[in-house]
Amino acid sequence: MIIKKSEFIISAVKRNQYPIDGRNEIAFVGRSNVGKSSIINALTNRRKLAKVSQTPGKTRLINFFLINDDFYLVDLPGYGYAKVSKKEKESWGKTIETYLTDRDELKRVILLVDSRHKPTADDIMMYEWIKHYDYDCIVIATKSDKLSNNELGKSRKLIKETLGLGNTDKFYFFSSLNKKGKDELIDNIFADLSEEAIREEMDNVE
Repeated sequence: MIIKKSEFIISAVKRNQYPIDGRNEIAFVGRSNVGKSSIINALTNRRKLAKVSQTPGKTRLINFFLINDDFYLVDLPGYGYAKVSKKEKESWGKTIETYLTDRDELKRVILLVDSRHKPTADDIMMYEWIKHYDYDCIVIATKSDKLSNNELGKSRKLIKETLGLGNTDKFYFFSSLNKKGKDELIDNIFADLSEEAIREEMDNVE
């Protein structure tokens, strides 16, 4: 799959602000400093599609980006940043959970974790939320360029054990700097949920 077009559509907090056109949605979620904006920009080949903040925890809205006029990439607020009040943390959690609850358009959630560190309690809770709401989940470990091949192996084992991932669960490493394996990752994340791919699959069945 080739991403030819990507555009920002709307920032939302409440359910009545979400798009209502029925397009499929794939959401990205992770800790505030995990590099979520960077990976979105890398995958879409747009340097400033998602705003990269020097201040972790700045993104507090749900941002919808339309990809190829076909489906939405949804950027959820980052979580787990220590330098915000308890009230703000609760507000972000409520915003995320409201979106995850009964969102028929949401087909897959991409959970981002830092490849250099053991997943935090917040990461574990987020993964459990995703599974509780019965969404397909892909885990991507970011900033993998910082690790050697030996370290990558140890990181894979630690992350999968901490989150409780099985052999059939989808897990990938990615670096927004070197973008190694970007095309393959795009196919694994998006291709089967695009309307174009669904139509082609239905045509083949017929």
